[in-house]
Amino acid sequence: MTIFLQAAGAAVAEQPKTMGFGELFLAGGWLMWVLLVLGALAIYIFVERFIAIRKASKIDQNFINKIRDFIYEGRMEAAVDLCKSTDTPIARMIDKGIERIGRPMTDVQNAIENVANLEVSKLENGLPALATISGGAPMIGFLGTVIGLVQAFMNMSMAGGVVDMYVAMITTVGGLIVGIPAYFGYNYLIARIEKLIFQMEANSIAFMDILNQPVDKKK
Repeated sequence: MTIFLQAAGAAVAEQPKTMGFGELFLAGGWLMWVLLVLGALAIYIFVERFIAIRKASKIDQNFINKIRDFIYEGRMEAAVDLCKSTDTPIARMIDKGIERIGRPMTDVQNAIENVANLEVSKLENGLPALATISGGAPMIGFLGTVIGLVQAFMNMSMAGGVVDMYVAMITTVGGLIVGIPAYFGYNYLIARIEKLIFQMEANSIAFMDILNQPVDKKK
C-alpha cells in the first residue's frame, strides 16, 4: 500500500506544470510590454483606416451621370453643390475639375491628378506604421528570445542548474502574434486603396470625356 501511494505521488509530481496567459506574458519580460503596445497600435491603425477607406469607397453609381447632365445643361453651380455634398475623394476630384472648366484641358487634368494624389496620401496615412509593426514585431520577439537564451546559458554556467528554456521563446511567439495579423491587415488595406484608386481613375477619365464631347452632342 505504501509503495502504491509513493508511486501515485510520484506520478502526480511528474505531471507537467501549466501556466496561464498572464504568467506566460510576465515570463516573457519587458519586451512583451513593447509587443503589447505595438499590437494595440496595429489594431487601432487597422480599424481607423478600414473605416476611412470604407467611407471613401462609398460611391453613388449615378454621380458622374448627374455631373454630366448638369454640365450639359450649363448648371455649373448645381454640379459644384453636388460635389460639395458628396464627401468622397472622387467628388473632390471632380469639384476641382469643374473649377478649372474654361482653362486648357491639361490644366484641368493636372488639377484633378493633384487632388487625387492628395486623397490617396490621406488614405495611406498610418499604413507605413502598420507595415513597420508587421515587420518589426517578429524581430523584437526574436531579440527577446536571443536575450533569454543568453541569460539562460549564463545561469546554467554559473549555477549548473536546469533552466526553463521555454521562457526564452515566449517573446518570439508574441512577436509573431502581433506581426502576422499586422502583415495581413496591411496588405488588405493596400488592396482596398488600390481598388479605390482604380475607381478614381475611371471617374477622372469619364469626367474628361464629358468635357471633350462636341458641342452638338451636349445639346
